[in-house]
Amino acid sequence: MPSREDILKFIADNPGKAGKREIARHFGIVGAARIPLKRMLRDLTEAGHLEKRRKRMLRPGDLPPVFVVKITSRTADGELLGIPMNWDEEHGEPPNVLVLSQKNKNKFNPVPGIGDRALVKLLDDQDGSPEAKHVVRVMKRLENQDTDVLGILRINKATKAATLEPVDRKQRAVDLDPRELMESEDGDLVKIEVHKVGRYGTPRGRIVKRFGSTTSEMAVSEIALHTQGIRNEFPGAVIAESENIKPVGHKGREDWRDIPLLTIDPATAKDHDDAVYAQLDNSPENEGGCIVYVAIADVAAYVTPGSPMDKEALLRGNSVYFPDRVIPMLPERISNNLCSLRENEDRPSIATRMVFDKNGKKTSHSFHRVIMRSAAKLSYQQAQKAIEGVTDDKTGPLLEPVLEPLWAAYEILKRGRDKRQPLELDIPERRILLKEDGTVDQIVVPDRLDAHKLIEECMIQANVAAAEELEKRNSALLYRVHDASTPEKLENLRDFLSTLDVKLPHIGGLRPSVFNNILDKFKDTASATMVSEVVLRSQAQAEYNAENIGHFGLNLRRYAHFTSPIRRYADLIVHRALIRALGLGDDGLPYGIEEKLPAIAAEISAAERRAMLAERETIDRLIALYLCERIGAEFSGRIAGVTKSGLFVKLLQNGADGFIPASTIGMDYYEYVESAHALLGRATGETYQLGDAVQVKLVEAAPFAGSLRFEMLTKGKSKGEAAGRVAKHKGWQARNNSKPKGLRRSKNGNKRKRT
Repeated sequence: MPSREDILKFIADNPGKAGKREIARHFGIVGAARIPLKRMLRDLTEAGHLEKRRKRMLRPGDLPPVFVVKITSRTADGELLGIPMNWDEEHGEPPNVLVLSQKNKNKFNPVPGIGDRALVKLLDDQDGSPEAKHVVRVMKRLENQDTDVLGILRINKATKAATLEPVDRKQRAVDLDPRELMESEDGDLVKIEVHKVGRYGTPRGRIVKRFGSTTSEMAVSEIALHTQGIRNEFPGAVIAESENIKPVGHKGREDWRDIPLLTIDPATAKDHDDAVYAQLDNSPENEGGCIVYVAIADVAAYVTPGSPMDKEALLRGNSVYFPDRVIPMLPERISNNLCSLRENEDRPSIATRMVFDKNGKKTSHSFHRVIMRSAAKLSYQQAQKAIEGVTDDKTGPLLEPVLEPLWAAYEILKRGRDKRQPLELDIPERRILLKEDGTVDQIVVPDRLDAHKLIEECMIQANVAAAEELEKRNSALLYRVHDASTPEKLENLRDFLSTLDVKLPHIGGLRPSVFNNILDKFKDTASATMVSEVVLRSQAQAEYNAENIGHFGLNLRRYAHFTSPIRRYADLIVHRALIRALGLGDDGLPYGIEEKLPAIAAEISAAERRAMLAERETIDRLIALYLCERIGAEFSGRIAGVTKSGLFVKLLQNGADGFIPASTIGMDYYEYVESAHALLGRATGETYQLGDAVQVKLVEAAPFAGSLRFEMLTKGKSKGEAAGRVAKHKGWQARNNSKPKGLRRSKNGNKRKRT
């Protein structure tokens, strides 16, 4: 018989592969000798030296041959890392495993990404990674199952029974222990952890976090975070790393502290990742030109590839902005302190110096790793007022030496922009102002100032310079790309414009200037908003990509995001690429990551879309809460969308969006005319079209769905007016001449019946 130590060593050398049969075969144990072997294995198990999983023997803490992992991050080289699910905490922290993709990829078994669960096979005979204890290969990606549930706490006054009503209507109610409510009250928004789900009956859970009243901004934005799967708490290792980092010194950096760089941001901004300065060029060879300096926070100096902060930043992809708070990509000590370009404080940055001729064409640029000091922190409104002659104690001394040259440089940059002719879609954005208790105070549409446009153009030029520099040096990078519209979208736009007597050329490869000419035709007309909305919907969505296809909207051949590394992971990739390509330090882009960039681009593009949805959902829910007390009120609005089922209306006062079902409009049967973005009455020719001004009444507000329902108070355009606007689509004349019979409205005005 082998000794206990021999058996334990064999099991250790063959993790997940050693059962009683394999042990007996290895040691040549046959016949009746198997009985003492069986007894020895039982003793080792009872003593805690072994665990039996199915027919295999494992040491405590060993991984089985097949198990489920949750993919959590990437290595410095871009490989996927995960941790085993259902890990017994008695064995310590779950080990990291290097996750190799499945060999046979197909559309029915998609490649897993960060946040996914996967069934994997242990491959401990493979070379691993310094960041992972084991190597596994994906067998199958699994559907994700959330154990955290967000919902409204409901407490029965009579029985004191507590139940969670999930905000996701697809989930079942969850019973809670009334003794473990963490001081939560009936109607509070809470997060629970499901800890027991039986085969029959409702699951049970316990409250792990209380967010308070569902009318507050924090509770509403928390719903959006949960719905979109956005991380909002940093792991302990990430916080610990950020707290232990020491400020970067001046060594190896150029000293730019004498350049009076300014940060110009929203008044409420807490992190400042870009600063600008400009001067007219006094070189005789560049008469009438200017020099623009853009300094960007050097996040790469603090967030190194493969570190806990770096992995977490990649998981988040970007910061998420809500009306009263920010879910940052990086811990507060990094984003709001060490990397923020604070006023009159030394900060490391990566900067570019760009030279433009009198026509706004960039003639040269250079990149530098510097130490800088912001001369002042200004808001957009503060800078704008100063240039218009209303200065304060801070802007007064800066007006002549700093602000006026900056605006003079902007006038030069505008000439280049006007010649380039990017897509000029100026669609106002809503901003929600909150009260101290987190509820909505008012909804405003802020003015778009020249100060906004100045900073925007400086950032665009710096982004272009970064892309050009890296491309010139054959360096890997992530581009910010924007594809041209698809033929299908262009055809829909062409059909719509034809109803307004405007022709969209049929030639291939339309440039942004073509769309700008169309927008100019309707500028300052009642149709301006309608046309802008339709042109916007005809455009593709911008994204990140390791391959360059250009940026259609900005009309640029190459473009990368360089100017916001505090809040966008793509910018951090570009910073590291510049550091490596220009030899600015040893903390640049790791070698070998190039082949991982397409996957990283896809992940952060998806994170960006989730963030945009969360931000929009939060605004919609807050507005619905705000309008709950105004049921029955009448509003002015414009038709912002048309579908077969009804009309979407945007209120002029606050930008709120609501829906009007087609079945509640008028006394006619309304047909959807897709090419004209209109609903058309079959019998009367009464028409409602995208962009029409209307009066509506609010009849329903659903805060958790973020939806409003209106009643139409305005009559549609008459048949005569419709003839010039909508009747151009094919088949309308024939249907108009053969008026449909047998349609009438029932007494309740909602259902149609055949006579």
